[in-house]
Amino acid sequence: MTLTLDPAPALENASSPPTRRASAWSRPALWALLAATAVLYLWDLSASGWANEFYAASAQAGSQSWKAWLFASLDAGNAITVDKPPAAMWVMGLSMRIFGVNSWALLVPQALMGVGSVALLSAAVRRWSGPVAGLLAGAALALTPVAVLMFRFDNPDALLVLLLTAAAYTTVRAVEKGSWKWLALTGVLLGFGFLTKMMQAFLVLPGFALVYLVAAPIGLGRRVRDLLIAGAALVASGGWFVLLVSLWPASSRPYIAGSTNNTLWELAIGYNGLGRIFGGDGNPGGNGGGPGGGGGMFGGSAGITRMFGDAFGLEISWLLPGALVALVALLIGTARAPRTDRTRAAAILWGGWTLVTALTFSYMSGIAHPYYAIALAPGIAALVAIGARALWGWRESIFARVGLAAMVAVTVVWDFELLGRVSWAPALRWFVLFAGLVAAAALLVPGSVLRRAGVIAVATLAVVAGGAATAAWGVGTAGTAHTGSTPTSGPAGVSTGGGFGGRGGFGGRGGFPGGDNRGGFPGGNLPSFPGGDSTGGSNQNGFPGGATQNGGATQNGGAGQSGGGFPGTGGGSFGGGQAANSELTALLKATNTRWAAATNGSMQAAPLQLSSGRAVMAIGGFTGSDPSPTLAEFQAYVKAGEIRYYIGGGGMGGGRGGDSSIGSWVEQNFSSTTVGGSTVYDLTQPKTAS
Repeated sequence: MTLTLDPAPALENASSPPTRRASAWSRPALWALLAATAVLYLWDLSASGWANEFYAASAQAGSQSWKAWLFASLDAGNAITVDKPPAAMWVMGLSMRIFGVNSWALLVPQALMGVGSVALLSAAVRRWSGPVAGLLAGAALALTPVAVLMFRFDNPDALLVLLLTAAAYTTVRAVEKGSWKWLALTGVLLGFGFLTKMMQAFLVLPGFALVYLVAAPIGLGRRVRDLLIAGAALVASGGWFVLLVSLWPASSRPYIAGSTNNTLWELAIGYNGLGRIFGGDGNPGGNGGGPGGGGGMFGGSAGITRMFGDAFGLEISWLLPGALVALVALLIGTARAPRTDRTRAAAILWGGWTLVTALTFSYMSGIAHPYYAIALAPGIAALVAIGARALWGWRESIFARVGLAAMVAVTVVWDFELLGRVSWAPALRWFVLFAGLVAAAALLVPGSVLRRAGVIAVATLAVVAGGAATAAWGVGTAGTAHTGSTPTSGPAGVSTGGGFGGRGGFGGRGGFPGGDNRGGFPGGNLPSFPGGDSTGGSNQNGFPGGATQNGGATQNGGAGQSGGGFPGTGGGSFGGGQAANSELTALLKATNTRWAAATNGSMQAAPLQLSSGRAVMAIGGFTGSDPSPTLAEFQAYVKAGEIRYYIGGGGMGGGRGGDSSIGSWVEQNFSSTTVGGSTVYDLTQPKTAS
């Protein structure tokens, strides 16, 4: 059977079921795509271990305590939450409760969310643009490097993308017949998106609302009414948990990390909201606000080119130039179409998603991790597929042929540039360029000249050349273990000078500051940290490493182990891949108190908790900067016998973290010993008065 690319569906049959002829090949092809995606995302998944130990510890806590599960506490003792809302932790915590505390139980839900996202995107695109476009969109999403990365990782972004893609599908269904019920379901899904990553879920709202307002086949009054109903559904589905936290007595729940006043609302508006856009509220801000360039931390300099820069470029920009060309071509090509034209509606929906999200990420002055770009992947994939499909259907027009050629040409030229940045796969780099330019030139020739075999050959060459680079980088990503709080995509052993994060975690791929510096500071150089070198590659002393006052009493730090790391852990990366010292783990396992230990910040607390299976209080939360617990609260816990040990060191950069008076009070009043290279205070053994 020969697969043909028919003209774009007309308005009257755009949402009709596919023909029997199309179903004969398209459904098996879809199942094959989903099976291949599952293999890509599940293969050797446990190689990443706990991935991001910060979220892994919260999932573990949720498997041990229902209250910890509800609030996404960092520990089963319920001292403090993660600095995000709880929805992603609900999924991982339930998985661990059912299947046990292990890497597979943590990461398999993420991989399945990826498969679900591919299926939903394919279904959404297929309804208006046909099965070929649906398959192309699904494949483009599945192979996007940052998608491969995050659907094999335990950050909340996987669930966010699944919910946003599901919301796009329900919006498509709502637009088709002007259905308030489907649109209300969109609101519900976006509300749960808020409970996953707060206001980031709302970046798709302008595109979703605009497409319904423009293209739904009902009167204007009903369209406005339906949007108000959807807004109410969004508020209800996202607001119930905010209300629950507000009404729950603060004394009987964990502190809301990232907030300054122990409220979820302040977290949403401040640290995870306006603070990300403008800086402040716990986010670095202003010009030169952090590693990676001015105006934003981790993601490079803020500005219109950020998505193409060293930090974000290799994650998401492989198909972005072609998607932008497709958006312009679709809007021009449908300029005179009826209001309800589905091709223009698709351009509004997916173009709005892509433009608003990309511009927000480009100009935000707070923390901007490159892996945030996974939120762009469905929009870009859909635009490329829909644009290619529509322009192919119009290819007898010179405008359409130029548009197709431009999509291919800008994609392969940009991919040639990206592959040149990483000095990887030179043969692939040149193949992509030459094959793509040949395909682009051939696309300018009318189909009547090429005839059927030639047309199919040109289309195949264009798809292969345009997708080869992103596919290769994505597959390479799946073959590499990723740990830490700032993962980046790509094959192992590939060196670039972009970004602030890597496979090994915070900094170079092997750790911070070690590794090959893929994802290091611009230029590949790292600043000096206490106890560490600044070479970006030798991994001597590590981060924070060195002989600190309270722990890491060896030259190389990290519980007497070689390499970097935090006291009490065996070196490793920032936020992941650390192995807690076996002696210290055994000490904590023997406890039966509410918290086996307390230490400064989650970077030390998480690996100890995961290794011992006992709750470890992270004083000050993720970075050690949250105002919880206070000294008075800590003293009350100690007096009640709820904390057995205090482990010195920890915190962001090795500082005390949290309330610094806690460490001083412990040092003054309790005896210490050294366990596995860490200074440990037994809080049941006060010092004897001299």
